[in-house]
Amino acid sequence: MPDERAIPPYKGNKPKRKIGLALSSGMARGWAHIGAIKALRKLGFEFDVITGCSVGALAGGCYLADKLDALEEWALSLNKRKIVSYLDMRLRSGGLIGGNRLLDEMHRQIGHVNIEDFKVPYAAMTTDLVTGHEIWLQKGDLTDAMRASFSLPGIFPPVYYEGRWLADGALVCPLPVAACRALGADMVIAINLNADMLGKSRRPGSKIATAAGFDLMNMLEETGNHEKLSLMDSLARRVFRRDYDGPSIFGVMTSSLNIMQDRITRSRLAGDPPDVHIAPRLGHLGLLEFDRCEEAIREGEAAVMRKQPELADAMQILSQSHMVGENEPI
Repeated sequence: MPDERAIPPYKGNKPKRKIGLALSSGMARGWAHIGAIKALRKLGFEFDVITGCSVGALAGGCYLADKLDALEEWALSLNKRKIVSYLDMRLRSGGLIGGNRLLDEMHRQIGHVNIEDFKVPYAAMTTDLVTGHEIWLQKGDLTDAMRASFSLPGIFPPVYYEGRWLADGALVCPLPVAACRALGADMVIAINLNADMLGKSRRPGSKIATAAGFDLMNMLEETGNHEKLSLMDSLARRVFRRDYDGPSIFGVMTSSLNIMQDRITRSRLAGDPPDVHIAPRLGHLGLLEFDRCEEAIREGEAAVMRKQPELADAMQILSQSHMVGENEPI
């Protein structure tokens, strides 16, 4: 039987204090953000601030641009062959994948949208590769900002923006709760895709964690993409394929990213926890299994529904704090 507190008690009497939504990194697991955002909207939540890191910046930006349905439709259409079609290999650049084909697709889906045109504050988290500083992109072309936010080192080349080389924000801020508060949020709802990662995704019959979810070289062979296979020399094959009972270089990279995101997220949440922490159970999904969108979306929605009592309590507290008065201590 559903908890009586499950329906937020503020419909028709929305408090004026601002609600922030912080969306974490997570690569292919980021499709869960689509389900989470839609579930929160069904419960009546409206967001006054949105911050996102990597795929969280993509989901948050598409929501504000009114393109979340288009993102979902495109994500649901992905299969291994279509994923391979977006892989423009650039072995001599700053990343294994150039990302231009993916960027072109993003422009087709989203169009030209300026962040300044949004009605609410939005920030995409990135990392300055020279200084290591956390950089919040709050102006300019939305697609370019999102592209910089998910420029995972080793996979995508960094983005040169206003005199800085920018890479994936997950290097320093996988879940931007503090940024959400800094931009004016009184209550922060955080969707954390990094809480169920470590040791969960494993290749059947193997004791080696497979963070990516698949072997890229095998996938190229399975999809019959001989052109891309010909671009891979023996070094590239060793990067992606395991010929011994241990992790490949690529496996080490993705597993290390898992660990880094998990530890940084834990540390930052200890200092600045969100008011409601929603953690979808996605450890069984590989970081590059973008074709498993449907189950990720479904789990994102389910994770929100499991938190209905906490969401209702948080909104009740926020409503009461508003009733105290804008200038009175809470």
